[in-house]
Amino acid sequence: MSLHDLLLVPFSDYGFMRRALVACLLLGVGSGPIGVLLMLRRMSLVGDAMSHAVLPGAAIGFLAAGGYSLFAMGAGGLVAGLTVSLLSGLVTRTTVLREDASFAAFYLASLALGVLIVSAAGSSRDLLHVLFGSILAIDAASLELIALITSLSLATLAFIYRPLVVECFDPGFLRSVGGRGGLYHFLFLLLIVLNLIAAFQALGTLMAVGMMMLPAAVAQLWTRTLPAMMAVSVLTAVVSGFVGLIASYHLGFASGPTIVLVAALIYVGSLIAGPTGALSRLIRRPHLAG
Repeated sequence: MSLHDLLLVPFSDYGFMRRALVACLLLGVGSGPIGVLLMLRRMSLVGDAMSHAVLPGAAIGFLAAGGYSLFAMGAGGLVAGLTVSLLSGLVTRTTVLREDASFAAFYLASLALGVLIVSAAGSSRDLLHVLFGSILAIDAASLELIALITSLSLATLAFIYRPLVVECFDPGFLRSVGGRGGLYHFLFLLLIVLNLIAAFQALGTLMAVGMMMLPAAVAQLWTRTLPAMMAVSVLTAVVSGFVGLIASYHLGFASGPTIVLVAALIYVGSLIAGPTGALSRLIRRPHLAG
């Protein structure tokens, strides 16, 4: 098999492969910077919790539309995700529980409720579609919605970038100068929910957060500046999507899990060969003698 047959033929011959590749590119561009900021704000587990918290709304949208409708699932997921975010914030401010603990409680309840809704009103096949997605079934309308969410995310991030960065490293300073940290935090949570909604059909609710967190983790192992981290995160997500689609096509694997697994393999490779990885720690550079 030639390199052309291996890398290009799947996309030149099949429209659904081209649409899946464009979806991966859009998801990588939108989710990469969000994942980096999630890690810097020590909210990695919150991102995972949000991906499960939107399940009841996505399940209701899936059943109401009679199948995959990114608009219906997205609308339901947005309502469910924002409801969990607001309730978690309310619990955090009125009780002794921290935000991660309240998120964990609500996302477990939401996950159970979503599975129950699909199991009661649908079938096991419907449940698998909602949980794991089907990136090869993405149509033109879904691509347009994903592109809209990606554009909105980048525009909003550009607008709130500085206060978000300040809050990551010195939230006390932001409060002292009258910064509206609560507003920016809510907008950031909204961006997380929107990008998870964009990844519904591609990766499902269980693995949508994979395109956020794994590339962001890889970026932190290779770079130290925030712009470089975002660039490496986007590049990792795009490469994971391309390689994952190629591997799933030739090996007959499910596309969504394969894409996430490729990102995980890049992460493991970065742990070993990155500037702060295992090899660099084993190979000690001799100190210069004065």
